[in-house]
Amino acid sequence: MAKSKSPKTKSSSATIGFEQQIWDAACELWGHIPAADYRKIFTGLIFLKYISTAFEKKYAELVLEADGFEDDPDAYEADNIFFVPPEARWSEIAKAAHTPEIGTILDKAMIAIEADNKSLKGVLPKSYANPELDKRVLGNVVDVFTNMDMSDTEASKDLLGRTYEYCIAQFASYEGVKGGEFYTPASVVKTIVNILKPSEGKRVYDPCCGSGGMFVQSVKFIQEHAGNRSNISVFGQEANADTWKMAKMNMAIRGIDANFGDHPEDTFFNDLHSTQKFDFIMANPPFNLSNWGQDKLQNDPRWAYGLPPAGNANYAWIEHMIYHLAPNGKIGLVLANGALSTQTSGEGEIRRKIIEADLIEGIVAMPTQLFYSVTIPVTLWFITRGKKQTGKTLFIDARNMGHMVDRKHRDFSEEDIARLADTFTAFQNGTLEDVKGFCAVATTNQIATQDYILTPGRYVGIEEKAEDDEPFADKMNRLTTELGGMFAKSHELEEEIKKNLAGIGFKIK
Repeated sequence: MAKSKSPKTKSSSATIGFEQQIWDAACELWGHIPAADYRKIFTGLIFLKYISTAFEKKYAELVLEADGFEDDPDAYEADNIFFVPPEARWSEIAKAAHTPEIGTILDKAMIAIEADNKSLKGVLPKSYANPELDKRVLGNVVDVFTNMDMSDTEASKDLLGRTYEYCIAQFASYEGVKGGEFYTPASVVKTIVNILKPSEGKRVYDPCCGSGGMFVQSVKFIQEHAGNRSNISVFGQEANADTWKMAKMNMAIRGIDANFGDHPEDTFFNDLHSTQKFDFIMANPPFNLSNWGQDKLQNDPRWAYGLPPAGNANYAWIEHMIYHLAPNGKIGLVLANGALSTQTSGEGEIRRKIIEADLIEGIVAMPTQLFYSVTIPVTLWFITRGKKQTGKTLFIDARNMGHMVDRKHRDFSEEDIARLADTFTAFQNGTLEDVKGFCAVATTNQIATQDYILTPGRYVGIEEKAEDDEPFADKMNRLTTELGGMFAKSHELEEEIKKNLAGIGFKIK
């Protein structure tokens, strides 16, 4: 992986500042470490710095209390703080930053932390002693963390949490297609969360949770709306081992108590939460996943609306989530556009049954280039038990929304997200009026006349253009005058080019 600097983002939903400073430090490691280990090593350092800072603050408080509990792990667990053994504390790491042993010391620190904190068993990276990793550069990165002011650990929790999230987003951007395995763009996640509006005291689930972005945004939403951020139950599952570890660290930095199981596991073959029902389900499952194991799951109780086809898991994901949905529960998920209209291998029949069960609350067509991993257009599906507007579905065409942050990537502004969320709220309250080309409400009967195809464009129509009241003759006079001016300018440029060429000894023949 060549050394490079991260792209400068002009107006994205990510916060640029300290996160950029940390990312620039991460870039120092490029070319000095195997690409496969790069992400794990850097996120591990962020995690170690945070838990060590939180521990050392609590340690100082316990020493002042003089009750002798400063070395008792239970005294830290009571405050949701990880116990950090002496050899793993950042003060010891910092002292060794510029020694040849820094890699070995970091590996031992990770091993010691896992030994004292069973919930982290098998989660932390332990490849800092790799001979391919330049220890001088590693020491420089350690210095960046050492020089951080983290005296306010609550503020630092958010700072490092945002840094972790920002770096994951940058890794996803640089890793391209592979990045989509662990990261859903923040604007997409925020859109789902702001439409679903998770509330405290509820159970939130993601069956393919990646690095845990859905949970981070859910907790933020609850906190921003005067709720108790700790009063939410989080459940997830992830098949990829490295991604599962990233999610565990992400939750720990954020102070989110999450049940991801004791190990990574395939959701279809081993549903770790098979008996659970959830109030909010949010997911960005792998698009059009083939060979997902249908032949071994023929009689699974999750397929209440029909057996999903072997060659595409889109409807298997949908049915899996509906199976886990509590009464009055809500689902928000991302799917490739093909799922809106496909009739292949019984998918159309499954879709018809789900629509007739009055579960589809809303469909949002998204613009292209939102994802790092794919350029194909995608759609957000919102599925609800006990819809406020029974027998009706909201369709939104958001394909023209958002702004380009660079040549390849599009993002939503906070205003874009608010517009979509407000449109859903108005629909649910029965006050929404159709906007040609943007939103429309359709009944189940109307959807049936469209062969149960859910493509928003069929329902919202084409945006009406403002009427042009300029008389034809006046318009033609104006346009021909403008064209004449362009021709005249063209002739001027032509003569200038001929003159310049002649000046260096060349003539147009």
